[in-house]
Amino acid sequence: MSDAVLNQFTPTADVEQAAPQTELRIGLIGTGWIAESYAMVMQTLPGAKFVAAADLVPGKAEKFMKKFGFEGVNFYPDHKAMLDAEKLDAVYICTYNATHAECAIEALNHGVHVLLEKPFTVTLDEAVAVMRAEKANGKILSLGFQPRMDANMKMIKKIVESGELGRVYYIQTGGGRRRGIPNSTFIEQKTAGIGALGDIGCYSLDMVLNAIGYPKPLTVSGYKSAFFGANPKYNGADAARFDVDDFAAAFIRLEGDVILDFRISWAMHMDTPGDTIILGTEGGLRIPSTECWNGTVGGPMVLYKDVAGQQVQHEIPLLENKPEGIFYEKLASFLDAVRNGGEAPVPSAQILYNQAIIDGVMKSAEAGREVEIAIPEI
Repeated sequence: MSDAVLNQFTPTADVEQAAPQTELRIGLIGTGWIAESYAMVMQTLPGAKFVAAADLVPGKAEKFMKKFGFEGVNFYPDHKAMLDAEKLDAVYICTYNATHAECAIEALNHGVHVLLEKPFTVTLDEAVAVMRAEKANGKILSLGFQPRMDANMKMIKKIVESGELGRVYYIQTGGGRRRGIPNSTFIEQKTAGIGALGDIGCYSLDMVLNAIGYPKPLTVSGYKSAFFGANPKYNGADAARFDVDDFAAAFIRLEGDVILDFRISWAMHMDTPGDTIILGTEGGLRIPSTECWNGTVGGPMVLYKDVAGQQVQHEIPLLENKPEGIFYEKLASFLDAVRNGGEAPVPSAQILYNQAIIDGVMKSAEAGREVEIAIPEI
């Protein structure tokens, strides 16, 4: 299954489904590593087919489609050529971060629905520009946050919404790797723009912000560093071109008088910067950390309460996901929305706040002080 590409999960048996009568025509922009998960899903997902693919590297898209057994696909040297030539229902954008905005805007302006990989963009201004194109063209723009589909992630939101925690006032979140610096286009500003902060930080932010209803961020005091990525001792030859963050932390004030204490890492002298905790006036929730929040939680969650005057805690058993996997659900839910005129499974209006925090952390870290988060009108 597609999740194996990201998490090395054991593949499970396919579930037989009836294909819709009309197949959606899908274009793929970018055929790198993350696109492999899309290809694996498309091999088994009914009702949609790849008809076009674009990649800046000559021959790369052709090799990619041949590897996964897709035939009858037209190939293009860039997204503009593909969008000009093809009549598409939707595109998957799997390019490096720095081109997310331009590819998404071009697709939306061509009247095509968009599933855009995370992070949304590099900057807040770019995210705003994409959303203005979304609004102007009336097309679906969904963001590639597959952890939203995980049963345990959904349980976090259910617990908060149930009122078991009372009024949430403080959240600590993050995670990361003791050693886990990626390579390729992830580590240079000219392609990635941001490092660990955008790569895996966006996931941990989404987990807690989605749980509490995505309140608007107001201010942020941020920090970032690159002590490991830029050091040949830890990153070998890639250290010479490493110029993004490998660690970031921030103290964020949200609407509703909620404090968010955030930290994320690609490399550090520690196994984790801490579990996620959500503190409320009636209870607290501990969520075991993971290396990247890319799939599910790091273990059974624990709910802390007072019952009949006694301090108690309840372990919440881990829930299983559907056998197809969460990446399958990400694509299936998007295509269902395209086919039936539904809402984006992961709407841009929410992830705009996620991007605003990331942008704020970068600006605060560079300024060396707290900054206000100002989000333009869409």
